[in-house]
Amino acid sequence: MNNLKEKVILITGASKGIGAHMAKAFAARGAKVVINYANSHTKAEELLYDIRQKGETAIIVKADVSKEDEVNRLFKTTIKEFGRIDVLINNAGMMKTKLLKENTEADFNEHFNINVKGIFFTMKEAATKLADNGIIINISSTVTRVMFPGYSIYSATKAAVDQMTRVFAKEIGRGISVNAIAPGPTNTELFLNGKSEELLTHIASLNAFGRVADPEDITKIVLFMASDDSKWISGQIIAANGAMA
Repeated sequence: MNNLKEKVILITGASKGIGAHMAKAFAARGAKVVINYANSHTKAEELLYDIRQKGETAIIVKADVSKEDEVNRLFKTTIKEFGRIDVLINNAGMMKTKLLKENTEADFNEHFNINVKGIFFTMKEAATKLADNGIIINISSTVTRVMFPGYSIYSATKAAVDQMTRVFAKEIGRGISVNAIAPGPTNTELFLNGKSEELLTHIASLNAFGRVADPEDITKIVLFMASDDSKWISGQIIAANGAMA
């Protein structure tokens, strides 16, 4: 996967969690990384420092992906800095677990604004601004394949992401591939928040490896999908869940 060198990689929601792990991995392979964040400025600055002190290339850009004008600015800033965008990774997302009857309209809108609108806006920009033969990777979730109580709204947003991925792969053209990666439970702040040790042990038992994924497990798949070696794969939802579903 040496063909990542000098590639311009735009990662949304990259200040922490899997996004930060991906940013470090791409930078270490010689890519030019754009770290997008909405609120976590301190974490974004810390990540930028970690990357640059190794002599690697990155910038940070604050933008709320649920707002079309900010997504437009994110793309313009990236192209102004690096001249193009080769790979778009839609990693920004949010998740609150509640039974369906406990969700409010505000909960519903918050999930769909970030998880669905955000990807809609970035792919819309990518239709004209991503480089020819570029790559789009959307981060979905295994929850679309299972029926976990409390995940009704979140899983609905990821189902929407999956279908947009499939259809947009047919629409965009210009040699651009579009895929989604659907991780299972992964050792991140987003997933761990509010879960007891007992529950985490149970969740780990649901796959073939008896553990939740580490961010590195998902990053390795993203690295391959962002490389030219993956180009004949498009319109696919790739499950990364240790045979959980």
